[in-house]
Amino acid sequence: MRYEQIPNELFIHNRKRFMDKMESGSIAVFNSNDIFPLSADSTMPFKQHTDIFHLSGADQEESILLLFPDAPDPKHREVLFVIETNPEIAVWEGAKLTKEKATEVSGIKTVYWLKDFHKIFNQLMADAENVYLNTNEHLRANTEVETREDRFIKWCKENFPAHSYKRSSPIMHEIRAVKHPVELDLMQKACKITEKGFRRLLDFIKPGVWEHEIEAELWHEFIRNRSYGFAYTPIVASGGNACVLHYTENDQEVNDGDLILMDFGAEYANYSSDMTRTIPANGKYTARQKEVYSSVLKVKKMANDILKPGITLNEYHKEVGKMMESELIDLKLLDKTDIKNQNPDWPAYKKFFMHGTSHYIGLDTHDYGSWSKPIPENSVFTIEPGIYIPDEKIGIRLEDDYVLKSDKENFNLMGDIPIEIDEIEDLMNS
Repeated sequence: MRYEQIPNELFIHNRKRFMDKMESGSIAVFNSNDIFPLSADSTMPFKQHTDIFHLSGADQEESILLLFPDAPDPKHREVLFVIETNPEIAVWEGAKLTKEKATEVSGIKTVYWLKDFHKIFNQLMADAENVYLNTNEHLRANTEVETREDRFIKWCKENFPAHSYKRSSPIMHEIRAVKHPVELDLMQKACKITEKGFRRLLDFIKPGVWEHEIEAELWHEFIRNRSYGFAYTPIVASGGNACVLHYTENDQEVNDGDLILMDFGAEYANYSSDMTRTIPANGKYTARQKEVYSSVLKVKKMANDILKPGITLNEYHKEVGKMMESELIDLKLLDKTDIKNQNPDWPAYKKFFMHGTSHYIGLDTHDYGSWSKPIPENSVFTIEPGIYIPDEKIGIRLEDDYVLKSDKENFNLMGDIPIEIDEIEDLMNS
């Protein structure tokens, strides 16, 4: 693995939190992701399912984690199954987890080869009443593709129809929303790699470069810093492209006078970072660009003051909407008549700021966590307001990642990354 080995205290802690919330007499099962095929003998690069990684650190295909806190035999209360390795596999595919290495990585003492899963699972199910199944219940989930987890769920229900079935997802959403100090350190590393990429761009960007050349500079910087690359598909949007929220073609030439909206983040050890900056191609913002930029930055700073543990995301987004409404009136983009006649279900400010301001971030860029319950302390959120004016070819979004704190200021994991107008202009022209 490219990243430094993660202390297994993290995974021991995470498993305990999950098992503490399980009903008695229950087994929970978590599967790795598949290696997804493309065509011929080509495949996508393997990316581990974040739930099994969160609970075990096993960053390898065809792994299964089984948790059974009430197992009569203590050795079966935590079990990890991994594919059996041998010298021939090592020659063709590289080293796989041995049983000893799997224990070192995960802190799980009982490790079996995957070929023994059905035999051992059948034995343990005789002593279990309930099975926790790990379905994808993220609000934005696309569940059209059948996963390894989906196939296991089908198999389990067909072979054990008399057991009761429960959902792992509500527990995972609760425990993954609160970050362990080790996780915060890993996310800080991801943000530091993102910072290196951004600072590299400030020396590189000028009129005449292409959006994909900017993307390539980031790839270079990320890979050389032990990242596997982007945490999500990057947006490098110049000029009017910046008003397309999910613009990912990155295939246009940058013109003099353009703003370039760049939404990207490095991953590190499977943890995400998520940053947006909007910079002038020629190193100088125009007066109008400065005016809009300053409004976005002002809303970002005010949003940070109210995004605190205890608030709900719905309440928070309503408050940010009011802030943005005021700024858009000052920018002469809205007037009092627009506000008076607005549709409450789609407020007037949505014409120029149509997306949410914040989301959980962690192992997934849009990480797990409740949108209706009060936000817990030590969760990590983006703050990313924006203003988009297609008629002026101005799209400005600013985004950092924050650790939420009750008794002190939220901690900005990207606090060292330039964001102020003067600082960006100085660095681009130095």
